[in-house]
Amino acid sequence: MTQHSSIRVAVNGYGVIGKRVSDAVRLQADMELVGVCDIASDWRLRPLEEKAIPLYAASDETAGPMRASGLSVAGTLDALLQTADIVVDCTPKRVAATNVERYRARGIKFIVHGGEKHAVTGHSFVAESSFASAIGRQSTRVVSCNTTSIVRTLSVLKRAGLLKRARGTLLRRATDPWESHEGGIMNTLVPEPEIPSHQGPDAQSVDPDLDVVTMAVKVPETLAHLHYWSVQMTRAAEKEEVLGAFGASSRIALIRTTDGLTAINTVKELMADLGRPHDNLYEVALWEDMLRTEGDELFYAYMVDNQAIVIPETIDAIRALTGLASGADSSIALTNASLGIRQRLF
Repeated sequence: MTQHSSIRVAVNGYGVIGKRVSDAVRLQADMELVGVCDIASDWRLRPLEEKAIPLYAASDETAGPMRASGLSVAGTLDALLQTADIVVDCTPKRVAATNVERYRARGIKFIVHGGEKHAVTGHSFVAESSFASAIGRQSTRVVSCNTTSIVRTLSVLKRAGLLKRARGTLLRRATDPWESHEGGIMNTLVPEPEIPSHQGPDAQSVDPDLDVVTMAVKVPETLAHLHYWSVQMTRAAEKEEVLGAFGASSRIALIRTTDGLTAINTVKELMADLGRPHDNLYEVALWEDMLRTEGDELFYAYMVDNQAIVIPETIDAIRALTGLASGADSSIALTNASLGIRQRLF
């Protein structure tokens, strides 16, 4: 990797995650966004010109229709990769796995996301848990939104010596909001057909020591996910001690129903009022007044923004792979400051 004053980042795929990663990269003093790549030729790519972000086509075949639609195309993916130190692949599920050999052949560092299997990179990333083992690697996989939240919350309990085993039920949004007119579900609930659902084993790809089982059901809304957790602790603990453990993570934000944050739509509205881009909730929003302990049992619930929670993790993964930061704490602090991440939302 060529040495520069800042790391040159390419983003392949400018969808739900890609556009948020691109915006976040541009906020980092130690990174430069050199361009994004996509195959679309509609409204989704129009903001790039206004933001002065170079656009590249995935191939010569897709470049023609993109130019015909009036988009300014700087070249193809191969040209973009020549300008970059690292590429963040934000293409749809299973597409990134087909791009991996291309990245490896060029010797470029790369990041994929939770739609891909752990085996694609052999490493799964959540900043507070696996930053150190990612330092200097060629690649990593930033795990899915739900898995990120699971690792964040259970890891702090583990570090506090409180975690024995955890069982969670996930209410999953039906589809991303921007495409809810094309699909999703109505007037029904769709259970994930296997127990455990895939999120628990995925969390164990980050931390194999987690004793976690998840169950999931798809629900007819598009705003966010909602988790309910039942945890057996290693010993009896009071509510205040557990809240103190959650407070050790800078990416868990405590909220209260008594403040009117009684539903996921109210939290999203708060993000808009705070001026967050795309109404992003980067934190796990955990209801502190709902949390209960009964002896060695712990019960709590939280909200996960499926479009935003992995963005800070991706920024930290860039620093880990490229050596921009020597430890998780320094990278997390930089990322949190740039994105306005906080432990209290107001």
